[in-house]
Amino acid sequence: MKYYFDSRIRYSELDENLCLPLHGLINYFQDCSTFQSEELGIGVQYLKEKRRLWVLTSWQIEISRYPSLGEEIRTGTWACGFRGFVGARNFVMETEKGETIACAYSEWAYMDLDAGRPVRADASETERYGMEEPLPMEYAGRKIIVPSEQQILEAVMVHSHHLDSNHHVNNGQYVAIAAEYLPKEFQVHRLRAEYKRQAHLGDVMTPGISQKDGVYVVTLNDISGRPYVIVEFTE
Repeated sequence: MKYYFDSRIRYSELDENLCLPLHGLINYFQDCSTFQSEELGIGVQYLKEKRRLWVLTSWQIEISRYPSLGEEIRTGTWACGFRGFVGARNFVMETEKGETIACAYSEWAYMDLDAGRPVRADASETERYGMEEPLPMEYAGRKIIVPSEQQILEAVMVHSHHLDSNHHVNNGQYVAIAAEYLPKEFQVHRLRAEYKRQAHLGDVMTPGISQKDGVYVVTLNDISGRPYVIVEFTE
C-alpha cells in the first residue's frame, strides 16, 4: 500500500541557501512513514503499548535537487519487503508536476523492548502495510566500508534536542551532526547511513572523518571507538 502526503516547503525548514537541508528531507521521509503507520492503526501509541519498536538500520537516499522556499511537494512511502525481523521501505519526494527530486531505500529492525532483541513482526501488522514493488533505483548495499585512517575531531555530547520519543538520538539528528563536518561547498546527492547502536542523553560521540575520490565517510563513535553510526556522503 502506497501512502502520500502533500506539503509546502516552509521558511522555518530552510538552510541559508533557502533550500530544504539534508536532515530536513530525512524528516519528511520519517514523518511520511509515521503518518502511514498512524493511519493504519499501528503507530506510535500502538507500539508503545505492545512494547515494540521499528529501529532504522540503514538509509540510502538519492537526491536530484533540494526543494526551495514555497515549493509544493508530495512525499510518499511504501513497504517493499519483509524478511525475518527486517522491514524494507522506499520513499519518494516529488513536485506538484511529478518531478522526482529525491528517493530512498531503508531497512528497519522490529524490536522487542523488554527482551532487547529483534523479533518478527506479526502477520496482522505486515499485512496492513501490504507490499509494493521496489523503486527502480541503483541499490548500493547496506554495508559501508570505513577507511583505516580517519581524522578524529572534537567530541559531541548528546543533548535533549537530539532525542526523539524513543529517548535515543533520532536518525536524522545523526546525519545532521555528521554533515556539519563536510566542506561548506559540498552538496550531498547520495547519502548512505549504517546505524550500529543507539546513543542516549549524556552520551559522548567522537566523530571521525575521511575523504577519498570526493566521497566523505563520517563515523560517530562512543568513547571506546565503536561507531553509533557510519555515514557516507557523495557529492
